[in-house]
Amino acid sequence: MRLSRFFIDATLSLGEHELPEAQAHYIGRVLRMAEGAALQVFDGSGTEFRGALVEVGKKRVRVQLNESFAGQEESPLRIHLGQGLSRGERMDWAIQKATELGVSEITPIFSERCEVRLKDERADKRLLHWRQVAISACEQCGRSQVPVIHPPVLLADWIKQARADLKLVLHPVAQPLESHAKPASLAFLIGPEGGLTDAEVELSHSAGFLPARLGPRVLRTETAPVVALAVAQQLWGDF
Repeated sequence: MRLSRFFIDATLSLGEHELPEAQAHYIGRVLRMAEGAALQVFDGSGTEFRGALVEVGKKRVRVQLNESFAGQEESPLRIHLGQGLSRGERMDWAIQKATELGVSEITPIFSERCEVRLKDERADKRLLHWRQVAISACEQCGRSQVPVIHPPVLLADWIKQARADLKLVLHPVAQPLESHAKPASLAFLIGPEGGLTDAEVELSHSAGFLPARLGPRVLRTETAPVVALAVAQQLWGDF
């Protein structure tokens, strides 16, 4: 029987641990797991732990971890996804699926056609929300390391600071992905709803991003990262 698996936002080791408030509330009050229930946990370090709940109370939940083992290996292809900001569920979908497909880092990007505006407290809340989307995706797909979700930045700033062996921007008129040599690291730029402007594509070219296409059809902003990352993992990663 498959154990319930949870991310614990604290450094774990063998022995007894009191769970952080958020995870304790979810396990004890939402899922109503009882003392003695077996579970599997990870802290993002790459190590997994098995154990059982030894205390489930109103104020605290404690777990006894009895076994540790190496978690799921990460893809040999390190991918940094620069994803144009989109509204609501579209952005959540892109982050969720990118996590399942093994991306290492995700940076939401403000561009000219971006319809999302985030400032101060709202931006902080969205960043926490996106991180939780990635954590939930890791819990589901078996990843032992959570991708880094960076704060949103302007497109011009991200393309200047992006570092990778191969940097690609999706464009409907370009060479297919397989025309490029195998990289160890990859930066992928994907536009928002409405796409990137011609000026933004040219700006990315000047920063070393090469145009790449995924086929004859124009994909939606939330579909493009799924297809792009799947093809990249098939060509150069662990598919």
